[in-house]
Amino acid sequence: MILNRRQMMAGGLGMSAGLAAAAGPRVASARASSPAAAVRSVADYGIRPDTDADQTSRFQTAIDDAAKSGQVLHLPAGAYRVGALQLRSNSQISGVPGLSLLKFSPGNAALTATKANNIHLTGLVLDGSGNAPAGDSNVSALLSANHVSGIAITACKITSSRTNGISLNACSGQISDSEVENVALTGVFCNDSAGLDVSHNHVHNCGNNGIQIWRSSAGEDGTIVAHNRIDGIRAALGGSGQYGNGINVFRANSVQVTGNRITDCDFTAIRGNAASNFQVIGNSCARLGEVAIYAEFGFEGTIIANNLVDKAATGISITNFNEGGRMAVAQGNLIRNLFLRKGERGVGIAVEADAMVTGNLVEGAPGGGIMIGWGKYQRDVNVTANLIREARIGIGVSTTPEAGYAYITNNMISVTSDGGVRAMDHAKPLGPDLAKNSSESFRNIAVFGNVSL
Repeated sequence: MILNRRQMMAGGLGMSAGLAAAAGPRVASARASSPAAAVRSVADYGIRPDTDADQTSRFQTAIDDAAKSGQVLHLPAGAYRVGALQLRSNSQISGVPGLSLLKFSPGNAALTATKANNIHLTGLVLDGSGNAPAGDSNVSALLSANHVSGIAITACKITSSRTNGISLNACSGQISDSEVENVALTGVFCNDSAGLDVSHNHVHNCGNNGIQIWRSSAGEDGTIVAHNRIDGIRAALGGSGQYGNGINVFRANSVQVTGNRITDCDFTAIRGNAASNFQVIGNSCARLGEVAIYAEFGFEGTIIANNLVDKAATGISITNFNEGGRMAVAQGNLIRNLFLRKGERGVGIAVEADAMVTGNLVEGAPGGGIMIGWGKYQRDVNVTANLIREARIGIGVSTTPEAGYAYITNNMISVTSDGGVRAMDHAKPLGPDLAKNSSESFRNIAVFGNVSL
């Protein structure tokens, strides 16, 4: 039986309203403003919920028929046992959020799409039962798409995968208002994206990373990662920062990371690796095992502004001038409750080259409030109008023979155990407190107008 629009409006108005409400106000509003499409039910193909029978073949036929006819394929509430399913161009599949469950069989079972257009999934639960799928760790996922233009994943739940939750390669579209949980590797892995929006999702309890935005080689990406909740990210594979990150951006330029709440990651909340024109704005980060916000290796152009960091080994690190990392603004960030990791770090903001550090507040930094440069890796850094409280050293600046210039002015520094402003040879302080004594003996720094209490 094929339901037309009149029948659906008469018989399914309550269900549609409930679907829209459960998906959230933004989704509900979008649906209310668009005309309803004809809907085909999986029940028309003899597919029944809550049975142990494998229904893969019938499901695939239903997907193919609905895509060809331009209809929405609807899954009533219940659990459906299936194997590998392939999505086609114009596949639109809807379920009852939280209640329409595709339970995948062991092996290579997953929902996949390749070289397709206009795929919309909403209100589905994909459950891998902890054993599906198998394959390459970067591309294998319960839901994967390769070269798909216009994919929309909304109000879905992805759970219990032994690899990734969602994997998109060379795709455009959106992942929104969804939940990804209990995956062995990465919650959401996106590579070589083009106009992708990852927003308003909850990604949690992941073995290695929360959301990864990567490119095969450095280039324009433009993905927006906004207003997600990310927590419980482990580094199950170990390493020194490859894993254990809430959001990891690698070689992807012009990515915006804004308004996210990221907590309880083994390493970093937001890590930009060789990511140029990278914006990290207005995020709330807490309980991180290493650096909260990282801009590292060969990047040019990073803005880190108006973020809140509470409890991390380092608040913000803008580093690797030796690899070409340069040009950054750190402004208006609030950083507090830092700690030493293996006897090191405990720094509010670390910065090296071609950078402005202004209007930040750092409190509780056992390693130092703001540290400028590392040996010779320092060039053209301006540190102005910051407030630093309860730090070992308020501001440290490299004065080794090859270090470049730094300008330190109009900062307020309160309650330090080892000086307000100190010249540094790597980790070693040199000379007097420059907040209270002249800096003229150091050829590469200008220090004036600071208050150290």
